[in-house]
Amino acid sequence: MFKEVKPNPDFPKLENSILKNWQKNNTVKKYTNKNSSSEKTFSFIDGPITANNPMGVHHAWGRTYKDLFQRFYTMLGYEQRYQNGFDCQGLWVEVEVEKSLGFKSKKEIQDFGVEKFVNLCKERVNKFSEVQRDQSIRLGYWMNWDNSYYTMSDENNYSIWGFLKQMDESGKIYRGTDVVPWSGRSGTSYSQMEIIEGRKLVAHRSVFVKFKLKNQKNEFALVWTTTPWTLTSNVSLMVNKNLSYAKCKLNNGEIYYVAEENLKYQRLEKEFKDKKEWIDGVPKLKTLDQLFNERGGYVVEKTIKGSEMIGWEYEGPYDELDAANIKGGFPFTNNELKNKNITAIKCHKIIDGGKDQEGNDVVVSGEGTGIVHTAPGCGDIDFKIGKKNNLVALAPLNEEANFIENFNWLEGKNATDPKTIDLILEDLKKKNILFYTEMYPHVYPHCWRSGDELVFRLVDEWYINMDWRNDIKKSVDNTNWVPSWGKQREHEWLNNMGDWMISKKRFWGLALPIWEFEDGSFYIVGSKEELKKLSCEGWEDFEGNSPHRPWIDKV
Repeated sequence: MFKEVKPNPDFPKLENSILKNWQKNNTVKKYTNKNSSSEKTFSFIDGPITANNPMGVHHAWGRTYKDLFQRFYTMLGYEQRYQNGFDCQGLWVEVEVEKSLGFKSKKEIQDFGVEKFVNLCKERVNKFSEVQRDQSIRLGYWMNWDNSYYTMSDENNYSIWGFLKQMDESGKIYRGTDVVPWSGRSGTSYSQMEIIEGRKLVAHRSVFVKFKLKNQKNEFALVWTTTPWTLTSNVSLMVNKNLSYAKCKLNNGEIYYVAEENLKYQRLEKEFKDKKEWIDGVPKLKTLDQLFNERGGYVVEKTIKGSEMIGWEYEGPYDELDAANIKGGFPFTNNELKNKNITAIKCHKIIDGGKDQEGNDVVVSGEGTGIVHTAPGCGDIDFKIGKKNNLVALAPLNEEANFIENFNWLEGKNATDPKTIDLILEDLKKKNILFYTEMYPHVYPHCWRSGDELVFRLVDEWYINMDWRNDIKKSVDNTNWVPSWGKQREHEWLNNMGDWMISKKRFWGLALPIWEFEDGSFYIVGSKEELKKLSCEGWEDFEGNSPHRPWIDKV
């Protein structure tokens, strides 16, 4: 009744015989042309794989799902274009080329030569797009393989130029400063997706630091942070105006202010018991109550509301650094504050943390001390609060995450290097303001390519103003989402996203068609034809090349 099944079939041989049969009978072309005269159309846009390596199993899994959708709509009689895509530009490709060259830093690319490096990126993409095409054909992924799109194509890049031109004509393009996740190893900012890719459970040395309150003898605001390097750029302290704060007098006479609820709060208790988000060898965290009692005991003299602390002045841990004394901030200058002779030191006051854009308190009880150190040049939330409260910003790091000039003895040292943290802790200890150090386990973003810790860095970049997000929300509401919860997730993303940063400080990617003038104004070119018309030099060197660096830089 049934044919005997061979116990040891030769699957590759069987696969090749099927492929040869399809090719002989022109099966794929007949299939893709089947509904070419249909009045019904279904638009499937292939989210492309980055063409920098052979496909992995996860790619094959995704392509199989995509193929099912297209086959289903073909059966229903819909005409489709069956267009495959290849993602060709960006850091993913650069990473693999750097590996092949043995490079460990961005500077090595510049020394090697940008043109040679970009050409190697192109060669890699061309090679692996063919490999992925052949793999996809073997999967039985039926597409019009003569009509694939490539994101590195001139057509794609010039189309984006046109889009940016339209955005500029609508007043949506601007150059501005913001704090972004930054990789010192790659010398560029990272997207939220890339942060998710590189999150790791690590143990950092967190510190409790004493901030001496001015005009109050022997009294301190106790502050906790997991990033000691940011203390070099402290500008203000935040409290929650509605929380109760305890005035704790230790037996040695020192007085500390902390959130009352934090005194006996057992930090990361569940994580320690379950050991699911814990690192072996890290001891259980101590409460503030334990820390105070280990110093001979304490009494709570009184409690006050955070609102009573607002306006208190203090001495910063690094007021001796030149940067802390520069009017208007450093290296980005707020001219309005500069004209008022405002420095980081003059901003050393306690402020109310207020609410975030979701309406939640920025400063909460529980973890830490209830008093948060604020460095607008080193944190996203800090930067927003700094703008709201007219604070200067100190941005201490360069592209390699090393301290810059005017940070004195720290200049040239890497912010995430354990040796740098050693020096900072030793300096705090010498100043007698290091209260306690501990190992603190938490999930922290890392560079997905090298494993290095990311930093949050104040940068000057190009952005698209996203004040038209409500128009996008209308489109979201008019879309049928499968599964349905996708709509809510999209709304949450739109609500939380900031303006769209479009510039990257790398080599192999879209070259922004923005030309700046000495007076600070700029012009955006929308096409190759417009560029030729406007160019006054360098066109001959550019003609015949793709609109990438370094050729576009010559015009």
